[in-house]
Amino acid sequence: MSLYRVLRRVDAYIDSIALVEAPDAETAAILAESSEDNYAWGELGPVGFDARGFVTLDWRGDEIERTRTGYFGG
Repeated sequence: MSLYRVLRRVDAYIDSIALVEAPDAETAAILAESSEDNYAWGELGPVGFDARGFVTLDWRGDEIERTRTGYFGG
């Protein structure tokens, strides 16, 4: 299995990242959402956001759109 960086956005306007071991990027986002308390989330800082969502990041730190899970608002 590989380690993936999963971004968590919460309505408290805080971005955080955790390393999630999973067989693929999509599963990493799903695991992060379903068991977020099992991961060590490092704070990235504030953003304007009003929901709770998870998405896996690629090696550049860009979101992999197909891995979005949870509610991203809108």
